[in-house]
Amino acid sequence: MNDRNDTTARRSILLAPGEGRHYAMGSISATFKADGAETAGGYSISEWWLEPHTQGPGAHAHPEDDIFYVIEGIMSFLIGDEWIDASSGSFVLAPGGVTHDFENRGDSRAGVLNFSHPGDFERHMPDIADWFSAHPPGPA
Repeated sequence: MNDRNDTTARRSILLAPGEGRHYAMGSISATFKADGAETAGGYSISEWWLEPHTQGPGAHAHPEDDIFYVIEGIMSFLIGDEWIDASSGSFVLAPGGVTHDFENRGDSRAGVLNFSHPGDFERHMPDIADWFSAHPPGPA
């Protein structure tokens, strides 16, 4: 049994800085800290890092909420049809179904902590990494 209310199958996680499941995608990288299997499908948590002047994944929407917390630099976010710049310490919520994107338009590396709710977003990462391999991110 592995439903959300069954905590007996779950275990604690402690990861040192930089640890997790890594996905290198050219000038973008992602490191998954906790995923659907570890959170009983509740959420996924990942770090996303973009080198200076790097486009993100492109405008997209999905049913899951995407929650971002900027941990370093300035990240530009598309929410609906408006671009906003978010500096370190900023919080951004893209509700499920809302078109969104992110990119680093600045001169320094930028990173966000991403929460995807509900979880299991990471099952898409092999295909996303393959896509970026075939279509490297362009300049922002």
